[in-house]
Amino acid sequence: MATTNDLKNGMVLNLDGQLWSVVEFQHVKPGKGGAFVRTKLKNVLSGKVVDKTFNAGTKVETSNVDKRDMQYLYKDGTDYVFMDTSTYDQIHISEATVGDAANFMLENQDVVVAMHEGTPLYIELPTSVVMEITYTEPGLQGDRSTGGTKPATIETGYQIQVPLFLETGTKVKVDTRSGEYLGRVND
Repeated sequence: MATTNDLKNGMVLNLDGQLWSVVEFQHVKPGKGGAFVRTKLKNVLSGKVVDKTFNAGTKVETSNVDKRDMQYLYKDGTDYVFMDTSTYDQIHISEATVGDAANFMLENQDVVVAMHEGTPLYIELPTSVVMEITYTEPGLQGDRSTGGTKPATIETGYQIQVPLFLETGTKVKVDTRSGEYLGRVND
């Protein structure tokens, strides 16, 4: 148990049997009345984000979330197979739990898997990854100055928008949170 005064970003709360991760919080002390804490909470399993306000000092139940370094090995049917890098145990994680992280995961990539009582909750990726463009339309002469974009498919099969002058085989840096092109990577 903790109180709302102890809240930190990333802390996981157990509210009505559901796990919620604290995305942000703000202590508010109005001129009149009691202080309160305004929070933005994300449901760990569904990803739904809600705003919730607590009176200051309210007791909240916290949950232990174990974050483990794991390596993504391969896809097996609808499951993804990960290996714990400290114990070498392999675990299968469903497509639903992996979610959008699958768009940016290559085999043998290191990720962090958040677990609660042995159940995988979500996958944490680095904020950006380097991927190779496997297909994009060829650029035309004079495309460098227009600042336009075109679709490009990266190694995982995910499609991103890149500047017109990039070609198939180029390595690019991609933001794993938004799928946004961040720049070209020179070998």
